[in-house]
Amino acid sequence: MEIRTILENYRPRNAQEARDRQEMLRLLDTGLDLWGREGPAHFTASAWVVSPDRKHVLMAYHRIYRAWSWLGGHADGDRDLKKVALREVMEESGLKNVRLADPEPLSLEILTVDGHEKRGSYVSSHLHLNLTWLVEADMEEKLTGNEEENAGAAWYERDAAVAASSEEWFRERIYSKLNRRLEETEKGEEP
Repeated sequence: MEIRTILENYRPRNAQEARDRQEMLRLLDTGLDLWGREGPAHFTASAWVVSPDRKHVLMAYHRIYRAWSWLGGHADGDRDLKKVALREVMEESGLKNVRLADPEPLSLEILTVDGHEKRGSYVSSHLHLNLTWLVEADMEEKLTGNEEENAGAAWYERDAAVAASSEEWFRERIYSKLNRRLEETEKGEEP
């Protein structure tokens, strides 16, 4: 499905999502290349990876930010962000058996990325136009991580996953939101 259709069909559930969705749609109309890494803004996909019983969340220790975080990454030209989310989970965790729990995004957000060094080169500050999917994985499968990007991955109970992150904004605005969405799905509410 084309990104414009996904965004137009997405029902924002708070002010942040409404504003970020509006800005993503506006950026699509600018003609900027939003699929590579070169511009000031580009699409990324993340995954809130949960155990089948949805009581645990998989987090990776991100080397650049020195923080436990969700899994995900750049589209790098791939316009199928669901596929990007699954690919990134496998690359960052070593898991082979991952599956979308829902074909629709769980959340969307525009994330600021401060300038940083990566592989010896400076990366300018930019925006990640991020869509997050709910992904299920088996906790018994071996985790291997990806030394280039993270220092390993680990399963946490849901609230502990949020608390594990040292990034306050992510804890309060993103990870807590994702856990609330899980609670909504458990209660049979529309996420």
